[in-house]
Amino acid sequence: MKTRGGLYWILVIIAILTVFSGIVQIVAPGFELRMLSAESTATSRHFFGIVGMFMTLFGAAMLHALLSPTDHPVVVFWASLQKFGAFCAVALGVGRGIFSMLALTVAFFDLISGTLGIWYWFRIRTPR
Repeated sequence: MKTRGGLYWILVIIAILTVFSGIVQIVAPGFELRMLSAESTATSRHFFGIVGMFMTLFGAAMLHALLSPTDHPVVVFWASLQKFGAFCAVALGVGRGIFSMLALTVAFFDLISGTLGIWYWFRIRTPR
């Protein structure tokens, strides 16, 4: 039986938020690009939507793994690495002047999410 403490529930909430924000990014990429003060062209909206698809998939995989009756450390590990990759990509975008400084809040949310995910992964990676 899984232990469902505070860290577990925080990760469930993060996974739900990731799925939701990924769907918004797929459906309305121009909205998010404008919020981040980024250029909104047909190309940027298309690729931002693709990123949203992967956010949705990784968030849903994490949520599925967490809500499953057994632990799935490999899913938690890779979904956490995706969060670190997102942090790096967004921070790099801010550094290159593609996104406004507001995007750093998104980046740091991903950094914290990835860190919490790896912490949880360390707790579940070996059978009890």
